[in-house]
Amino acid sequence: MITYLYWLLIGALVVAALFGIGVRLQRWKPALITALVVLIGGSGLYYFWLEQMFVKRWGGTMTIKIPEDQHHIHATWKQDNLWIQNYDPETNTCVFNEYSRGNVLEGRVRIRNCDPIHLSPSGTRGQQESD
Repeated sequence: MITYLYWLLIGALVVAALFGIGVRLQRWKPALITALVVLIGGSGLYYFWLEQMFVKRWGGTMTIKIPEDQHHIHATWKQDNLWIQNYDPETNTCVFNEYSRGNVLEGRVRIRNCDPIHLSPSGTRGQQESD
């Protein structure tokens, strides 16, 4: 919800700049420049600073796509960064991906031979031997 309110505010500022400067004062060049600065600045502020803060603290929205060849296991927050754990059954590897603010500093940790849910590489549940 907060995400939608933020974009509504940015849209209102763009319209206010176009209407207030462009229509009222008949100064279209400064109106367009102001609207463009508000739009680019608001987008940059959102993607590089506010997106994960909105999601974690105020119930915003965020979409992450898990690769098709992997199975999602877990997600957790470490400070303001989101860590996603996936499992790749073909390589028997657990992959931890970090989604940081603005995707500037993203970490990736690979754990080989992790087999978190006791699956064989073919994707079937392994059987235990009995004595």
